[in-house]
Amino acid sequence: MNQAKTLLSVGLSALLLLGAGARDAEAGCRDGPEPGVDWSKCQKERLILRGRDLSGAQLARTDLSQSDLLEATLVKAEMTQATLMNARLAEADLSQANLSKALASRANFENANLAGAVLAKSEMPRANMAGADLSGADLSKGEFGRTVFKGATLRGGNLRFANISRADFRAADLTGADLTGAYMLFTKVEGSDLSQTVGITQEQIGLACGDDATTLPTGLTRPTEWPCPAE
Repeated sequence: MNQAKTLLSVGLSALLLLGAGARDAEAGCRDGPEPGVDWSKCQKERLILRGRDLSGAQLARTDLSQSDLLEATLVKAEMTQATLMNARLAEADLSQANLSKALASRANFENANLAGAVLAKSEMPRANMAGADLSGADLSKGEFGRTVFKGATLRGGNLRFANISRADFRAADLTGADLTGAYMLFTKVEGSDLSQTVGITQEQIGLACGDDATTLPTGLTRPTEWPCPAE
């Protein structure tokens, strides 16, 4: 009998702890937007967070789909596996943020600050990163098919083994960018200066779309198929 009472007491304690944990998680999701807020795994889609300060926020696995984060501050935010489908992050400050494995198809990062950010293994096809600062950012093994990097700064960026097929790098600063193993089928590099990139091969150049104004690294030659035919 005593043993049964002990087991019942332990079971009730465990249920109480689980309930408290659930309430704590719910309370975190209900917290207002502020620096360091913990919205991990919360549903935050379609929010208006324009210009808000979320620096250092915990947003791992948070769903921010279609949310308005224009000009928001997300410096050093933890956004691993966050969902940002169709989110608006134009002119936002995401410097040193961790967006590894994030899902951000068609998200707008135009003129955003992503310097030193981690986008490794993220999936951002058809995103808009025109004019964005991606200096020193890690885009390795990411999915960036048809993403617009026009006029973006990728100095010292890591694009090793990234899928950048049909992406637009026209007028982008690629000084010191590592393109080792990057998939460059129909990647737009018309007029781009690739002379200071790292790891790019003749095979990659042959897949890409450049023109007479494209500058290549020493030892590589311009394909006879350039420019590519219009799609």
